[in-house]
Amino acid sequence: MGAQLRVYKRRIRSVTATKKITKAMEMIAASRIVKAQRHVAASTPYATELTRAVTAVATGSTTKHPLTTEVEAPVRAAVLLITSDRGLAGGYSSNAIKAADRLTERLRGEGKEVDSYIVGRKGVAYYTFRERKIADSWTGFTDNPTYADAKRIATPLIEAVQQDTAEGGVDELHIVFTEFISMLTQTPVEHRLLPLSLEGAAEEAGTKGEILPLYDFEPSAEDVLDALLPRYVESRIYNALLQAAASKHAATRRAMKSATDNAGELIKSLSRLANAARQAEITQEISEIVGGASALSDATAGSDR
Repeated sequence: MGAQLRVYKRRIRSVTATKKITKAMEMIAASRIVKAQRHVAASTPYATELTRAVTAVATGSTTKHPLTTEVEAPVRAAVLLITSDRGLAGGYSSNAIKAADRLTERLRGEGKEVDSYIVGRKGVAYYTFRERKIADSWTGFTDNPTYADAKRIATPLIEAVQQDTAEGGVDELHIVFTEFISMLTQTPVEHRLLPLSLEGAAEEAGTKGEILPLYDFEPSAEDVLDALLPRYVESRIYNALLQAAASKHAATRRAMKSATDNAGELIKSLSRLANAARQAEITQEISEIVGGASALSDATAGSDR
């Protein structure tokens, strides 16, 4: 009984230490969510207005720009998947990976080759373990992304879109990330960034059905689009990185809260088992004392006779 009690006490100490760690991680994630939400709120208006500007330029001109004109028979698409560098976030990364797999299967069903671009060590590890080809990858900044990170990601993607498919370029650019809706809800989503769908962009920018002003372009609409569209891609990727970071912190907080609650329940269960083992040990000791006293009394009575 004594050995069993020591085992329970040792497990209680171990679970208590784990509970302290998960509680600390929950509090850290909760504090980071607030900062991430502020960044998302600050970047969204800029991305929306930039989308509005690109829509106005593309709608107000007759220029057939390669970044706004859809290819008649697209043969290759690029998919940018945003995951996390760290775990302990429940199904955050796995849900985004599943969404990317569904998108990849749909694109392949349409007869397109797919080039995968991965952000985050979880996505890179998943694709590497399954020996899937990765066109390019970026890691080390998913918890706190900056605009410089988004620009670094956007550069090879824009070059791939501008390059001819016969030379390894792509006709379409898609992005898969986890959208932050609330502290309790984060949803994996996929969007086509390029070629830019004017109707979808107008709806996103809130200009659908609105009569846009007429513009004169200097030196030309094509030059304006050359300058605006890379900024558009960078801003959308940056906003997606911020949304993914906020979602990851929310998922970590939820997972760590669940782990803390489970640890508390386990401690209660182990405490009950330890109390039962200690009570059994005390009962056994009392029984041994009573039995010894009874034997001693019987022995004394036999000697008197």
